[in-house]
This record gives sequence, structure tokens and C-alpha cells, in this order.
Amino acid sequence: MVFSSNVFLILFLPIFLLCYFACPKKGRNIVLLLFSVIFYAYGAPTFILLLLGSTVINFFLVRWLYKSENVVHKKLLAGLAIALSLGLLGYFKYANFFVDNLNALLEVFGLKPFAFAKVLLPIGISFFTFQSITYVVDTYRNVHQPMERLTDYMLYIIMFPQLIAGPIVRYCDIADEIRHREQHWSEILQGFYRFVIGLSKKILIADVLGRQVDTLLAGDLLTMNSGVAWITIIAYTMQLYFDFSGYSDMAIGLGKMLGFHFPENFDNPYNSASVSEFWRRWHITLGTFMRNYLYIPLGGNRCSKSRMYFNLWVVFLHSGLWHGANWNFILWGAYHGFWLVLERMGLAKVYAKIGKIPSVILTFLIVTVGWAIFRIENLPDAFTFISRLFAFDFHALIPIRSIHFYVTLCIALVFAFWVLSSCGKRVQGFLFYTEFSKKQHLVVWVLSILLFVFCLSALNATGFSPFIYFRF
Repeated sequence: MVFSSNVFLILFLPIFLLCYFACPKKGRNIVLLLFSVIFYAYGAPTFILLLLGSTVINFFLVRWLYKSENVVHKKLLAGLAIALSLGLLGYFKYANFFVDNLNALLEVFGLKPFAFAKVLLPIGISFFTFQSITYVVDTYRNVHQPMERLTDYMLYIIMFPQLIAGPIVRYCDIADEIRHREQHWSEILQGFYRFVIGLSKKILIADVLGRQVDTLLAGDLLTMNSGVAWITIIAYTMQLYFDFSGYSDMAIGLGKMLGFHFPENFDNPYNSASVSEFWRRWHITLGTFMRNYLYIPLGGNRCSKSRMYFNLWVVFLHSGLWHGANWNFILWGAYHGFWLVLERMGLAKVYAKIGKIPSVILTFLIVTVGWAIFRIENLPDAFTFISRLFAFDFHALIPIRSIHFYVTLCIALVFAFWVLSSCGKRVQGFLFYTEFSKKQHLVVWVLSILLFVFCLSALNATGFSPFIYFRF
């Protein structure tokens, strides 16, 4: 089940909210847990028992870890709990990749390929794996006490607003809200507004751009002229941002409606003046996870320069591999690691000399070219496409006749860069961070309802479209 579907918007969400708010406060966690199980089982019935079973085992391992006074036992239990989570992730996400590459190597030496049934990928496994790891590590580090009730821990792991595609929520950030939270009508309304903004990003912008991008990339890349290539990759750059940030807005909005405060996951990343800044603004919760649980344990920047560069490469190779079991994702991670190292070797001084706006443009171009590697999984095709970007071949007319596409792309570009202006900053601050008066709530509520209905109409006209990050 996805947020941008009729099943969710017309059936699941209204029924859930009715049951949730009709229930006394003491029983709301149970209602949320039951509906979260239904939500996941609807989309992945084969894997619901795996999710529940691994969650139960992890809960008891961490309880034993916390109660143990023996340091060695603590480390063993922590290692076992992390190994369980990473083992499931490794098997379901990377088994096919490993076997395919092993068979390719065997064929080079004329050996018989290894027979192996293809493994299906459970939706959301990367996200609930990372949340399980934060729970283990934060408990081991005594950042927070573990949950006393199994149902509370299960709720933390499989809460449906952020189960499938994040944001990655650290256990210590919402542990207290799981036990006790206050809900005010103004926050419920603001959560609904945020949800509608995210829904609009997905249906009215990302899906419109995505349909044209899919059509263009399905054609002959060798004959694509540079103008079409640039429009295609810029459209995909916008599609990916509005698709993923739209999901995050919807998740944050749903959480706020229920009394939870999930962390922000995007901060206008295409306004960044360096690749380093981009990664502080893009998929913030993943960056935070990688920093706290991989980069810093490796030594971070509190070491020699060569070791720091190595640490950055390791982190971004892992980040690429996390996004998908394919060589293009690994190359994409290495690509970003290269630019991050280069910035620390002196490129940052170039940014400082050329100024803010030129730095933003240069960073946007670097990131955009990287998205070509990310999007096109076949590496020869990816290299062909990138070569067309820089072929400077603009002889043919651009074969895109959709005015709707061009208008949507222009709107996406405006919204992606609007906070570079003071007016854009004020509008964003008003929409996302202002406590509305009753009159303002009335106006914004009416506008949100109209936008919600418009999104439903557009959804019924175009059909089902899953979120890009659901497969990660």
C-alpha cells in the first residue's frame, strides 16, 4: 500500500483516523500498531511474519543486553542483534547481486554457473533495519533505556507513516512520545497540511515529470541530442526530489497528526553551494545515520587526512550500496565520495572565490550528472547518456510536445530554488513553521481540502505510481 493510492487515501486513512481518535488515549498505540501491521501486510503479505519475528527477537536481545552487567556479554548480544538485522538485509537485498556477479566470474573461467532462486526484496527492509540498529546501538551506549513493552518497540519499528521509506527515526528521538504524547487540534491540522503538500509534490509534480522521463530514457540513447539529454536528466533530478521529499512530507505530516515529531529529511538540497552541503540537506536522516554509526566509529575527521579521505570513501560506497544492489549505485556512491574528498583537498576554496550563486549552479550540475548514474542501472547506457550530455549536439528539435510537462518542470525548478530569495524563505517559514491563528487555519484548511481533491482527481486520471524509494 502506498500513500498516493485510492486504497490508502479513501479507505485506509479515514478508517484509521476514525478508529484512532475514537479510542481512549491508552489504547491508541495498539490501534496504530494493528493498522501498521495491516498496512504492511497489504503490500507485502509474504514478509509480514518475517518483519514481526525479527522485531520480537531483537526486542528480547536488547532487553538482555541492557540488563547484563558483563561487558563481554553486552558486546556479544549487541553484535548478535546487529548481525541479525544486517544478515536479513544482506540476504534479501544483496544475495541476487552476489550470485549474479559470482556466476559472471565463473563464466569467465568456463565454469558452470551457480544455481540460485531469485530472492524477492521485502519493501522497506533498509529502513526498518537501520531503525533496529539505532535501537541496539543507542541502548548499548546508554543513550536511552529500552522499551519495557514489546508492543511499544514493535510500534517504533513498524509504525506505518515512516515504515516503508523513512525518514529514519532514531529510537531516542521518539521513545518518550511512544510512551506518552499530547495532541492538539492545531498540530493535527498542520500535520494534515504537511501531508497534502507532500501528496501534491508526488502526484502533481513528480509523477508528471516521471512519465516523460521514462519515455525518453526508453528510447535510443545513442541518437539523443544534448538538449533532450539535459532536459531529461534535469526532469529526473526534480522528479526524484519531489517524489522522495513528498513522501517525507507525508510521513512527517501523518506523524504530527498522531502526536509524533519525526525529523526533517530534506532542507532544499539543490540550493547547496557544495557537495558536502548537499549531503547535509539531502536525505538528512540517512546522512545522520551514516555519520553517527559508521563515519565517527571509523575515526571521522579526528585522524590523518589520508585516513579521513578513506573514511569518506567507505561511507559513500556503503551509501551507494545501501541504495541498491547494483554496480551503478556503487559507482554513484564513489562519484560523490570523489567530490567530497576533492572539496577537502581544495575545491572548497574555489567555491569561496566564485561566490554563492555560481557555487550553487556548479554543485547542481555535479549532482545532476550523478543522478544519471543513479537512474540508469546499465553502466554502458549510463556512460552513453552522460556522453550525450556533453556532446554539445543541439541540431535537432526537442521531441517533447507536452506543454503540461514543461509547465510542471518550470514549477518544480521554481520550488526547488525558491528559498535562495528572501520571499521564498518567508513563504516556506509561513507554511512549515508558523503557528496559525484560527482564521489562518480556516483559510489554509479550505485550500488544503481543495488541493487534496485535485490530487485525487489527478491520481484517478493517471493511475498507480509507487514512490521511487520504496525499492530501497
